[in-house]
Amino acid sequence: MAMVNSWRELEVYQAAFSLQQDIFAATKSWPREETYSLIDQIRRSSRSVGACISEAWAKRRYPAHFLSKLTDSDGELQETLHWLDSARACDYLDPETAAAFISRAEKIGRQLGSMMNNHKAFCF
Repeated sequence: MAMVNSWRELEVYQAAFSLQQDIFAATKSWPREETYSLIDQIRRSSRSVGACISEAWAKRRYPAHFLSKLTDSDGELQETLHWLDSARACDYLDPETAAAFISRAEKIGRQLGSMMNNHKAFCF
């Protein structure tokens, strides 16, 4: 594992941040009646993935707390996947875009899973 000095350097954080930004851009064209429901929910959950990773980084002194925050991040990711499925079902995302977002989210999930399985390697 390469030496990482900041949560901003974690590949999983960078991938989560990129996905949140692309989801934000996609939601700009969704119907106004979804503003306070689907749009707000998917933006919030996708932003929380990276936020929980950054918070986990600050908890590395306590392995159980670090693991807990990574678990929270994975939970937010799963919620984001739900909202992506909902957006696809409502035809707000075309099949190709939805599949690309889901594939990226699943990769982030695998990265988080690897971190959770090896969480003590990140702690001091």
